[in-house]
Amino acid sequence: MKPINLLLILSIALFSFNSQRSTLWDDNVVVAPDSSRFTAMALVQGLDEPMEMGILPNDNVLIVERKGGIRLYDAGLKQLKTIAHLNVFSGIEDGLLGVAVDPDYAKNNWIYLYYGVGGDKWISHLARYELKGDQLIQASKKVLLEIPTQRKYCCHSAGYLTFSNGLLYLSTGDNTNAEEIEGHNPTDERPGRELSDDQASTANSNDLRGKILRIKPEPDGTYSIPDGNLFPKDGSKGRPEIYVMGCRNPFRVSVDPKNGYVYWGDVGPDTNVPAEEGTLSYDEINQARKPGFFGYPYFLGNNEAFPKYDFATKQEGPKQDPLRPVNNSPHNTGVRELPPAQPAMIWYGKQASKRFPLVGKGGASAMAGPVYYRDQFPDAMYRLPAYYDGKLLIYDWIRRWMMAVTFDKDGNYVSMEPFLPHLKLVAPMDMQFNRDGSLYILAYGTNWFANNTDAGLIRVEYSEGNRKPIADIQVEKRYGAAPMTVKLSAAGSKDYDAGDQLTYSWQIGTKKLAGSDVTTTLSKPGVYPVTLIVSDQHGGQGVSTTKLHVGNTPPQVRINTNANRSFYWDHTTLDYRISIKDPEDKTIVPANVTTSFTYLPYGKDIASVLSGGHTVTAHVQGEKLIAASDCKSCHALDKTSIGPSLRAISDRYKGKPDVVDPLAQKVIKGGSGVWGKYAMSAHPDLSAQDAKEMVGYILSLSQQKPKLAMQGTLTLNEHVGKGTNGAYVLLASYTDKGANGIEPLTSRGYVALRNPLIQMEDNDRGNVGVVIATANTGFISYIRKIYDNSFVVFDKLDLAHVSQIKFRVQPHGAGGRIEVRVDSLKGPVVGSVEVPSGTVSDLKTGWTDVIASVKSTQGLHNLYFVFTNPTADKKELFYIDWMYFERTSGTK
Repeated sequence: MKPINLLLILSIALFSFNSQRSTLWDDNVVVAPDSSRFTAMALVQGLDEPMEMGILPNDNVLIVERKGGIRLYDAGLKQLKTIAHLNVFSGIEDGLLGVAVDPDYAKNNWIYLYYGVGGDKWISHLARYELKGDQLIQASKKVLLEIPTQRKYCCHSAGYLTFSNGLLYLSTGDNTNAEEIEGHNPTDERPGRELSDDQASTANSNDLRGKILRIKPEPDGTYSIPDGNLFPKDGSKGRPEIYVMGCRNPFRVSVDPKNGYVYWGDVGPDTNVPAEEGTLSYDEINQARKPGFFGYPYFLGNNEAFPKYDFATKQEGPKQDPLRPVNNSPHNTGVRELPPAQPAMIWYGKQASKRFPLVGKGGASAMAGPVYYRDQFPDAMYRLPAYYDGKLLIYDWIRRWMMAVTFDKDGNYVSMEPFLPHLKLVAPMDMQFNRDGSLYILAYGTNWFANNTDAGLIRVEYSEGNRKPIADIQVEKRYGAAPMTVKLSAAGSKDYDAGDQLTYSWQIGTKKLAGSDVTTTLSKPGVYPVTLIVSDQHGGQGVSTTKLHVGNTPPQVRINTNANRSFYWDHTTLDYRISIKDPEDKTIVPANVTTSFTYLPYGKDIASVLSGGHTVTAHVQGEKLIAASDCKSCHALDKTSIGPSLRAISDRYKGKPDVVDPLAQKVIKGGSGVWGKYAMSAHPDLSAQDAKEMVGYILSLSQQKPKLAMQGTLTLNEHVGKGTNGAYVLLASYTDKGANGIEPLTSRGYVALRNPLIQMEDNDRGNVGVVIATANTGFISYIRKIYDNSFVVFDKLDLAHVSQIKFRVQPHGAGGRIEVRVDSLKGPVVGSVEVPSGTVSDLKTGWTDVIASVKSTQGLHNLYFVFTNPTADKKELFYIDWMYFERTSGTK
């Protein structure tokens, strides 16, 4: 099986897209795109496996969750409610999968749900319910379709619902054993193996699985068969509900509202069968202009054929003719002679595609979104520009892109181009246009089969006239004890229309305040919703929300030391004392304090590891590579997903150092068999070194270091002989017990020690130039364009126990003075040194050292290195390569 990764990770706030589009067409005039006219806002976050949405006439949004939850986003109140929970079977990929709103909902209040029925009976239901306000009337249930399924093997359930011209479309997956295909398509014809034979489902005209069904719901809760489906209405050749067959997992379906063309993304298999590009493992975007058979399990992509495979003898046989496919399986209960196979419109495998180069490479899950027509949204406030008229939106769940597909006048594929490329997608789940022209995107979340905090509903707006302001809330603190006084600011809000005058209104709990900056005191414990509305004089409004939590103060975690808090030196020590204070927790249990002490080979990884979890590992690069890859589509850190957890993998290979190379090759080449029959995607473009880094991180997860005491002394010798790029990180974190109904809060403290040799071009800010390392410089980089009063700044450095700073300089210029100032350009001078003037004939070798004595200063400070020579007359003073902080003799 090729897993379907779900969701998008995106900043939960308003932001604008800097789209790199070409041109927009409007009224026959080429108009340069204005990327700032696209804005997005997160309406909902924290859903439990959201699968599909249905937008109601009042702009409320129904969201169904796979485990049975039915949620309603109230657009007026800007609140998310749970309105019902169905008893569903949510094993394998089944569950509550689809929802559609009746086209006449304003009069009849009908919605349609598709779900695996809970209990021992292996069936799925397409059912109609009444939804009145926010009440789902369970007694109103009418079952339109009952579809037999199998629940023994995973996978492929699909389950998408959509209406077009009064007809209801339902996509169903092949529901076939994806675990034992032996590198081929699942066509196992041996007795008792029908669950591993797609010829029994998707290629079977009497089976409703692996299909796109099309029916006309009737007022009495039944349905009729519309004209023009694939098989006759009398069922003589197959189920008359079938519009499209030969699908593997048609996960997302849309219907062109003007010409009725049906589009869907079909998630492809993982096989070893050679193909035009790589192996016959393509994902597809399909277009059905009329009912038909779309090839699977006999053909894929541009009708490339699978050889017939005998699962008993392991021998390959002949390929079928796409013009005359035949289903001779003993498990087939439908017609033997199938309609001609239709090729895909777009197809791509794991490797880069020559035909469709924009799709990228790696794991894939192709999805089809809606076709956009501007005239379908007359006078809509947020309708897209005419440039997108007639384009199909497609997206890939794993590869994190959306595309707009252009057709010619006959509906043939012409090209694709990135759509909103700055919307950082991870795995969008559903995509629909609202009546006001805005685009809603449903996000599943980072981890499979989990309640994800980053699962949510996002609204994208395009504004042609007056653009709505963008509201931004800056909060002094979000947690604290009662009473809590907090400052809130709207200073980050903006309006892209020059000259607009903004007003700001706040609602904090029941309090209403006005102004860009406000202060409020919340006297009672509780969670206080905060809403900021920013309005312009034309009626445009931007909204942002957050929450304040009163009643629990974040713990204070401090690491005290007598040593320097910035630098390490050879064979020295770091003494430490961890101090935890929490106003609500009466006692601090040392066992609840999480600590780690690690040497990182690359010190520049400090920022990324401190923004992550509660511990630090020495395999930061491997962790980064995994986070940036498609590995998280199948592997969570601690929980079993489609594949085993990373920690379970680490435990299996614990104490086996010789597995690094073979596991790295498996990451590159793919494989299966160790953890079941699921195929692991290949990563052919990954270097051997990067694969080893990834494996090293995974294996490190089982390497438990002894827990540190609350105080002690650590020896700093792991860096010796390993260059100057590494860093030590001592980290302590504490999670309190929660208080007054507020959830437990976690705080951390850390000490990060870097090598005392610092390259000057690595400054945090300044106004000098940088010379890049080349052969002409002897492969060193340095700073130049240093004039009178030029400066560079290095933030948060500790001068404790530092006696002097050595500078590697090149006296190539007027010469001058280096001053070390604390906290500002005019701050106290704690050290200085003169650099002579001169001219160096050889820029590679003309370096010398100068030393500035330094006053030892306690605590972390921003150090300003100011370069002066009032008589230089706009001439350069000198060049500087690096500086070295030398330790006071005799200190530890």
